[in-house]
Amino acid sequence: MTDPITASPDMSAADIPAIEITGLSKTYRAQKGGKKGSEPKLALDNIDLTIPKGSFFALLGPNGAGKSTLINILAGLVVKTSGTAKIWGYDTDHNVRASKASIGVVPQEINFDPFFTPRKLLDIQAGLYGVPKAQRRTEELLELVGLADKAESYTRSLSGGMQRRLMVAKAMVHTPPVLILDEPTAGVDVELRQQLWKNVKELNRQGTTILLTTHYLEEAEELCDRIAIINHGKIIANEDKETLLSRISGKSIRFRLSEELKTVPESLAALGLQKAGKRSLLLQYSPEDLIMARVIEAIQAHNLTITDISTDESHLEDIFLQLTRAA
Repeated sequence: MTDPITASPDMSAADIPAIEITGLSKTYRAQKGGKKGSEPKLALDNIDLTIPKGSFFALLGPNGAGKSTLINILAGLVVKTSGTAKIWGYDTDHNVRASKASIGVVPQEINFDPFFTPRKLLDIQAGLYGVPKAQRRTEELLELVGLADKAESYTRSLSGGMQRRLMVAKAMVHTPPVLILDEPTAGVDVELRQQLWKNVKELNRQGTTILLTTHYLEEAEELCDRIAIINHGKIIANEDKETLLSRISGKSIRFRLSEELKTVPESLAALGLQKAGKRSLLLQYSPEDLIMARVIEAIQAHNLTITDISTDESHLEDIFLQLTRAA
């Protein structure tokens, strides 16, 4: 009897990263019969990336940046050109079965037989991984993704959001400690997207490491604790979320006043304050270059009363555009 590839990875070594990538490169050869003068395509360029255990990690980048290539290498679907990749401490070349047992992948495409029921689909998938019947988690997973009441419905009758949630359950049948979500909410409406994230956050709360790729940057900003950005096959940022968000330059702050202003006093204009309405002053600033208390003191020194202060906080989209356009 063939051993299942679900032998539980060693969960005790807390110092071992969930995913550890070193010097990873991938070059696609030019296809025979292609355009004259076509050259090999460098998809990944000497990437180093470490994803801690238990994290909710986002890998962001424009189309063609190398995200899917990296994920497919981890999943064993693409052969790397050079470098190493380890999943839960297992080298994807030398410990193939153990590394595959440590990962579950939710791809962009819906890929299951439309004539199976969710219960049957999860049972078959568990069987393909060699999970003994007594150890299968079919009912638990259906409950986790909110599909217990649809267990005997044909999958073709499920809504798009339900099918996405079923894909998450399918990826978890062998209880992998690492779950990769590749654009999981593409084409899903807002309500169903929120339901999906509720399920995924619960998995993360239970200890599953999540690696997310998405073009919905507000999702990554809300959900993830660490974010890496890839562009042209290179990692151009890899920081915890708050540190990354603090890097943006050009924030703005608005001071609302009780008095009307005809002109901005010279001393305030020298600080960069501009008139923004009859009772408002606007300041564009970089956090590292300005002590806000001095600005407030300068406004009050002109006998102006500040009734409200509002800021335009930095968003992940601002950081993303700033970094990818500069690269």
